[in-house]
Amino acid sequence: MITITPKAKAYLTLFTSSLFISAVTFGSGYVIVSVIKKRFVDELKWIDEEEMADLISLAQSSPGVVTANTALLVGYKVSGPIGAFLAVLGVALPPLFTIMLISMFYNALRENTVVSAVLLGMQSGACAVICDVVLGLSVKAIKGGQAVLKAVIMSGAFVATFVFKVPVILTILICALFGVAWHFAGGGGKRKHGGSP
Repeated sequence: MITITPKAKAYLTLFTSSLFISAVTFGSGYVIVSVIKKRFVDELKWIDEEEMADLISLAQSSPGVVTANTALLVGYKVSGPIGAFLAVLGVALPPLFTIMLISMFYNALRENTVVSAVLLGMQSGACAVICDVVLGLSVKAIKGGQAVLKAVIMSGAFVATFVFKVPVILTILICALFGVAWHFAGGGGKRKHGGSP
């Protein structure tokens, strides 16, 4: 009889969860990020809310696709380098096969009105999911100490990128520098970190 060790079970759960999330989720990277958060924070409880917000911030700030970055960081947090590889592999396989399949029939699908209508509906649903995630993470981010300061920074970053068209990377760097300065000035408190399996 084959016995599965807890570590092997964690690897398997990480890969299958990433594969399933990527296979059934449609929309931008932020939609998949929201489902990753629901799976690993709300259901499995491998990562806490604050750490997930930190991982999403790092994924957004790093070069590359936000979905793959988030999967890599979550996988590494949960199970180290092997977990990072398995999470990225799970997230990458469904789009890879889907794009290969679509490329074979692209010309036929491009002019199909039914396909266009389906994609339009999926875009609307994806926007709703993104809004839900943004509101949820925003509320979580400003809870606790310095809530007013956090809200001001968040609002300022939004206005800078959306209204004044400041490049996102510049906004992120300014906020990061402000966070470092605030921490060393004594404004940042000690943080609690949750555990992984």
